[in-house]
Amino acid sequence: MSPHNPFPVQLSDNRRCYRATTAPGFTLGLLVVALLTGYAGFSEAASVANPGKQPPVTVEKAQPYVGWARGRLLVAPRPGLPAARFDQALRPVNGHSKGYLRQVNTYIVELPPGADEAAAMRELRKNRNLKYVELDMAVAPALAVTDPSYGSSWELPKIQAPTAWDSANGTGVTIAVLDTGVDSSHPDLAPNLVPGWNVYDNNSNTADVHGHGTWVSGVAAMVANNARGSAGVAWGAKIMPVRIADANAYAYWSTVAQGIYWAADHGAKVVNISYNGVSGSSTVQSAAQYLRSKGGVVVVAAGNSGGLENIAANDSLLTVAATDQNDARASFSSYGPYVDVSAPGVSIYTTTVGGGYANASGTSFSSPVVAATAALLLSANKNLTPADVDRLLTSTSVDLGTSGYDQYYGAGRVNAAAAVAAARQTVATDTQAPTASIASPTGGRVSGVVPVDVNASDNVGVTRADFYVNGQLVASDNLAPFAFAWDTSIKTDGSYTLSVQAFDAAGNRGTSPSVAVTVGNDTTAPAISSFNLTDGMTISPSKQAVSVSATDNQGVAKISLVIDGKEVAVAYGSSLNYSWNTRKLAKGTHSVSVRVTDNAGNVTSRTVTVYK
Repeated sequence: MSPHNPFPVQLSDNRRCYRATTAPGFTLGLLVVALLTGYAGFSEAASVANPGKQPPVTVEKAQPYVGWARGRLLVAPRPGLPAARFDQALRPVNGHSKGYLRQVNTYIVELPPGADEAAAMRELRKNRNLKYVELDMAVAPALAVTDPSYGSSWELPKIQAPTAWDSANGTGVTIAVLDTGVDSSHPDLAPNLVPGWNVYDNNSNTADVHGHGTWVSGVAAMVANNARGSAGVAWGAKIMPVRIADANAYAYWSTVAQGIYWAADHGAKVVNISYNGVSGSSTVQSAAQYLRSKGGVVVVAAGNSGGLENIAANDSLLTVAATDQNDARASFSSYGPYVDVSAPGVSIYTTTVGGGYANASGTSFSSPVVAATAALLLSANKNLTPADVDRLLTSTSVDLGTSGYDQYYGAGRVNAAAAVAAARQTVATDTQAPTASIASPTGGRVSGVVPVDVNASDNVGVTRADFYVNGQLVASDNLAPFAFAWDTSIKTDGSYTLSVQAFDAAGNRGTSPSVAVTVGNDTTAPAISSFNLTDGMTISPSKQAVSVSATDNQGVAKISLVIDGKEVAVAYGSSLNYSWNTRKLAKGTHSVSVRVTDNAGNVTSRTVTVYK
C-alpha cells in the first residue's frame, strides 16, 4: 500500500512537468510506525436493484501523515529574493530546484541521493531569507427530495438541509473535489460534473482510480429528484474532479496545493480536501489563501486518528471534525485547536464507483457536508466573502460539548438551514481598509539581503501586501504571513524609506508608517586625496584659502571643516573650498580638522595644527 509512484508537478509555464524519477520511493518515519491504509473505509456497494438496503459500515483510523517524499522538500523564498541568493541558500544541503509552484512562490527542491530530508529541512529553516521549508508530506484520505434512498441519508435532516433547500440548493457554485478522481458515469453524479484536471499525472483524465473521490462527491452533490439513490447536501452545485492522488489514494502536500491552484484558476468557489494532516502544511495554507483571494473557501477533514493533533489554528482552511446520529463526537475523529466546525461523518450514504451506493464513515464525509453547506451559502448570496462564509458556518452551528468553542467540535455541528438564512440577510459590504506595519527592520543601518517582516490585519482578511522602497514597488506577497527580502547589495549606500501597502478582497488599501534605514554595504572608508594645510605651517595673517578633496569607492557624501572645535564649512560632494578670515585670529596655534563621510557612513578625518 506504500505510494511508490512518482507524480508530475506542473511548472509555472504550464507546459512542462517534473517527475521525481531521480527521487523515487517513499520515506517513512517521524509520524508513523507502520503503513496505514488511512482512508475512511466502506463496505461493498449496495446493489443498484436494492439501493435502499444499507450494508454494514466500517471505518479505519489513520495517522495524519504516512511519510514524506524521498529526496525533496518544499521551499518558499521571501518575495524579492534574487534567484542567485535562493540558489546560494540551498548550497548547505546541496539542493536544487526541480519544480516551481508559481502562484505561491514555492519551489520543489531536490536533494542528493541518500540525503536526510528532515535534517536538510532543519538546516534550511535557519536561513531567514526563506519564508518556510517543509517536507513534502504524503497524506491518506480521511475517509426534501423524492429520491428512493433519501431515508438512508440521516445527515440531511440532522443539519436541516431540506429547510435550507427552500432558499438555495447550490446552483451556480462549483465545488472542486481534490481526491482520487470521480466516476463520471455514475448516474447520480454525471449531470453535476464539470471538467477537472489530473494534477498527479498532469492530464485531463479524472477517472476515479481508487473510489474515495466518488464517495466524497456523492455526499456533496449527489443529484436530486432523479429516482435514484439519495441527494447531496448541495445537489444543485457542480462537481469539479481534481485528482491529486495515486491508485492507493495517497497524495502529497505539493499535489494538494497544485490542485487548489488549478481549481481556483478554473472557477471553483469551494474546494473540498478529505485528507488527513492537510491543515498542518504551510504550502497548502498558502494555496488556500490564493483561492480566498479569488473569493473561495477550502474545507478539509480533521482526520481519523481518534486523538489530539498538535496542529495550530489558521484562517486559511475550514477544518471539520465528525459527529454521529446523536450529535456525539465520532470516536475516530481527530481533534485539536485546528478544528473549526463539526458535521455528520458516521454511516453516511453515498455513491460508489460502478454506479452503486454504500454507507461510509470518517471525517472524509464530514468535510464535504460542510463544503456543500458553504456552496449553499454562496448560492444564496453570491456577494459573500470567504470571511463571511467562515463566520456564518461557525456562528450558526449547533453548540456541542463544552459551552462555546472546544477542540472536539469546534464552534459546533453545522446547521445548513440557519447558515443559509443568515447568508440571505447578510449585506456583504466592506469599506474598512487593512492596517499594516513593518515589524523589521525598524530603522538603523542595513546591508546585504535584508529580511522585511510585515504585520497586516483586516476586519475581513488581507489578500495582498506590496513592499515599497522610496515609493517604488519592489515585491508583492499574496500569502500570509507576509514577508519580503530586499537585496541592498545592488543599491548605493545611503538613506532609504520603506513602506508596505496591504489590500483586502474588496480592494480597500492600508499603508504602513514609513521606516527609514541606511544602507551600508560599503565598509571602505573614504580617502582625503588633498588638503592644502599641513601640520606646523604658518597661515596667512589676513585670509587663508583652505581646499580639500576626497575620493571613495562608492562616493563621498560630505566634507566638514572644523576650526578650533567649531564647524565652519560643509560641502556635499568630493571637494570643499573655504576662505578663512584670519585677520582677527589670535596669534598662536590653531587646530584645523577635516572630516569626510561617504554614503555608507564611513568616516575619515585629519587634523593639523597651524600657526599665526
